[in-house]
Amino acid sequence: MAKCIPMIITNTGILVKDRDSDEFRAFNMPGLESTPNIPFYHQFASKIAEDQHYFKEFVKSIYGKKLAKYVLAIIVPDDTSTLESIFINEFFVNSGACKAVAQMTMGQALSKDYTRYISVSKSARNVILQYINNNEVRAVKMYDETNYDEKVIKEDAKRLHIDVEYSGVPVFVNNINMNMDDFFDMGTVITPKDFMDKISAIDVEKI
Repeated sequence: MAKCIPMIITNTGILVKDRDSDEFRAFNMPGLESTPNIPFYHQFASKIAEDQHYFKEFVKSIYGKKLAKYVLAIIVPDDTSTLESIFINEFFVNSGACKAVAQMTMGQALSKDYTRYISVSKSARNVILQYINNNEVRAVKMYDETNYDEKVIKEDAKRLHIDVEYSGVPVFVNNINMNMDDFFDMGTVITPKDFMDKISAIDVEKI
């Protein structure tokens, strides 16, 4: 099995698992500014080589110089678009900080005990419902983070997919960004510690 470096892209930054513990260390790129509805990593495109160098040096400070043996397991927000996913993969695989990358949404990482479930999360742009079946996203629905009705979202979760309509599935509320108070009554709340514990033990072969 390939050696794995778990990494989480949150609403505001990047967390990389420490090699010698289950703790995550924050990678902070100097000079980034917050822009409404635009993920922070979009700014990497304006100075790719410089940002890739900083990231590689950061990972080297944790994992040493022999980074070519590692696969970077990247956990992304649930509303990451196809183009954003491609950019993320290309940016990190070409940074020299790993030999390859694997990527999955946060919702796909919420449970190992259930093969079918609903996840609900909130990014910097959207509230996102996902139906997960056997580690695959089978259905997704998004709502503007600045203008949503939590009652509508809770009702939509009950019929997000035909599987859900005919047999109830558990709901997991992803509170990694500490912004899900409106949805705590929907199901099991995953705290930041819970989430990081799950990612610490992630199996890259399943991504």
